[in-house]
Amino acid sequence: MKYTKFIFAFLILLAAAVAAFSYWTYSSLSAPHSHDKSETYIKIEKGSTPNQIIEKLSDEGILSAKLPLKIYVRTVGSSSKFQAGEYKFASPITPLEVLNELAKGEERTVKLTIPEGFTRFDIAARIAENFPQEPPVSETDILNLMNDTSLIREFDPDAGNLEGYLYPSTYNIAPDAAPASIVKTMVEQFKKTWKPEWTVRARELGRTNREIVTIASLIETESKFEEERRVVSSVIYNRINRNIPLGIDQTAVYIAKMQNRWDGVINKSDLEVDSPYNTRKYGGIPPGPISSPSASAIEAALYPDQTDYIFYVLNVGKNDGSHAFFNNARDFERAKAAYQSWLAEERKKVKRSESQ
Repeated sequence: MKYTKFIFAFLILLAAAVAAFSYWTYSSLSAPHSHDKSETYIKIEKGSTPNQIIEKLSDEGILSAKLPLKIYVRTVGSSSKFQAGEYKFASPITPLEVLNELAKGEERTVKLTIPEGFTRFDIAARIAENFPQEPPVSETDILNLMNDTSLIREFDPDAGNLEGYLYPSTYNIAPDAAPASIVKTMVEQFKKTWKPEWTVRARELGRTNREIVTIASLIETESKFEEERRVVSSVIYNRINRNIPLGIDQTAVYIAKMQNRWDGVINKSDLEVDSPYNTRKYGGIPPGPISSPSASAIEAALYPDQTDYIFYVLNVGKNDGSHAFFNNARDFERAKAAYQSWLAEERKKVKRSESQ
């Protein structure tokens, strides 16, 4: 009888001890801990054991106590979810929240945004600015990388550089990425975006892939509105078919960038420069793309609306960047005069604001 009472008392004490230990463990795992590393990346190396990870996070001050987490990981077996990476841990944070973060496998990245219509010159400048190298790599060095067309040779065997094939998007890039790998990533994204049926459609139009990308690059620089891009495309095709020079001023901007003299303003001399890219002087499409076109612009180049328009000009009535389209010179010249008057007034407003 006494032996039975002893066993019973022991079991009660054991249950109480287990309950107390469980409560202590749960409380420790759920208790928020403040630290001063919330803006610091903590790198968890590949091959680190759970104990090594916990020790490191304790040394960094992310964890206030190691034992409860070690017990929890060993008991529950959640260590298999730990992933290598670079982590930022919020402050305050609980040990359980730390475990959830470790399961995400976060890699530190730099966000690189390449807007639609950027040229390779713009892209090289942005890469140089956001990804400094040691030893330093200049914009010119990056542009030289873009002269390597092996990445696009099967798609465009006539390409002299990667203009038009550096796809505009937002990329998450490792901070120590080399410019060559960034350029490759952008070209690979272009090739992923290009659909096989687009090649078929280009052949139906009697165009090469390069010509379609070139036309798309013109459309990209001319209109930001998807709903009017196919109309702009129709104007380009109509002018080509009638042997009318395209007269797209953004080609003059591109020439200035190629000649390293672009100052942000289109001058009269820019419109008169002798270059095969000058669509005021030479008919047809330019020798190659003048910007990075989006899928929307490429589709517009492949599927132009059927219109008789041969002119367009900014619609000053709407004043939203959209265009008005015309099939005759008389109406176009009237709209163009209205645009030029509006532009002159806008420039006066800018001067007045600058003088105040």
